[in-house]
Amino acid sequence: MINFGTSGWRGIIADDFTYANVAIATQAIANLLKEQISNASVIIGYDTRFMSEDFAKFSAEILAGNGIKALLCKRSAPTPVLAYDIINSKLSGAINFTASHNLYKYNGLKYSPAWGGPALPETTRKIEKFCSQIQSKDIKSISFVEGIKNNLIELHNPQNAYIKKIKDLVNFKALKKSKIKIAADVLHATGAGYIDTLLDNAGIKNITINKNRDTMFGSGAPEPSEKNLSELKDLVRKESYKLGISTDGDADRFGIIDSDGTFITPNQVIPVLLYHLNKTRGWTGIVARSVMTTHLIDKLAAKIGVSVEETPVGFKYIGDIMVNNPDKFIIGAEESGGLTIRGHVPEKDGILACLLMAEAVAMSKKSVKELLKDIKKITGEVFTSRLNFQLRHEEMDAFRESLKTKTPNSIAGMKIQKNITIDGHKFILDDNNWIGFRLSGTEPVIRLHAESDSQKKLNKLLKAGEAFVYGK
Repeated sequence: MINFGTSGWRGIIADDFTYANVAIATQAIANLLKEQISNASVIIGYDTRFMSEDFAKFSAEILAGNGIKALLCKRSAPTPVLAYDIINSKLSGAINFTASHNLYKYNGLKYSPAWGGPALPETTRKIEKFCSQIQSKDIKSISFVEGIKNNLIELHNPQNAYIKKIKDLVNFKALKKSKIKIAADVLHATGAGYIDTLLDNAGIKNITINKNRDTMFGSGAPEPSEKNLSELKDLVRKESYKLGISTDGDADRFGIIDSDGTFITPNQVIPVLLYHLNKTRGWTGIVARSVMTTHLIDKLAAKIGVSVEETPVGFKYIGDIMVNNPDKFIIGAEESGGLTIRGHVPEKDGILACLLMAEAVAMSKKSVKELLKDIKKITGEVFTSRLNFQLRHEEMDAFRESLKTKTPNSIAGMKIQKNITIDGHKFILDDNNWIGFRLSGTEPVIRLHAESDSQKKLNKLLKAGEAFVYGK
């Protein structure tokens, strides 16, 4: 069965992510497009995983067989690049073959409609319905050669237009003037040729590591986590780089290393960039954040006079707020490492996030930790953490039921003041401490989020939260 989670459909290569299922998913998207649009055109991209380019070519042949023009990327491409190309080239949508930050054994398919953001639930439900109805005889396809000959398949390069857009969004003059030194790790993935090209073009002293394609991604997963960025951390420390930056498999998520080698979490990055955009551009209006993202954003927003909108997990919801409030939107972000800003795409962009952080450091002449200190002088201290618990499917089902039927009155001795259920369960506790439980949409994992005004309280919350997960 083909199911779309928070960010597309994913599966294990040669198990459920097969040519047969890719054919069904592509035909379902073709059926949707034919129902909605005449003369549709779709950009097809892919990451650096095993066989991603083959799946992309195969998908192009099916779209072409349905009379839909397929613009097949000449090389691997980040998700935000495809999102920008949809808008810039006025396309009907994008299909990207990527499993983002997941292990090498996974591949996936992301579908983005004409608005440039990830497909909203009503769209993915339609695709899933079409998938359930399609049989092998329903799949229409032509050969790649025939597609090229009939102008239904075209090799396409979206890189230059995207790079130009990023140069419009980021103050590269300030970066160059500051003489900042930047180290980057693209984790053998699609950020190669984008981050390094942008830094080189701007005349910024830099080094980019792991630019070669490795379908195993060295560590197994192209995730810019603290664990996976040890090489970058060592490089930043030893060679005195001002900043380390990294992107994931499809370059929609970011990782940041401070000048002393400290890993900066997304929950720290987001308020720093909000602070920077407000201070240097004077932007006010709306910040959008997902439900399990830090309330340091809210505390800062209250001090600088901007509002916060809370969304379910999934960048499509943030993108929806952005599209509906183009002049008021400042920044939208998720604690998992996704971010966009006013004037850009309604999709997360790790490349932009990294370069904006470089801009903030360059213009302030401060480290990221120093910028965080400035913020906390305004907001007060906030301590945040996240734990992941890998459970069997039956344990996941039992926990889901327990949340519905056994909502506690207090956690870690703190009374529950409010239960927010827009995505998982987020319990607002005494003194605005909070704890949240969310079942992953793509993995058999329960995510525990907690936040407090002291490390001691946070530790108590985490301990109580783990006991709650395991029914103790």
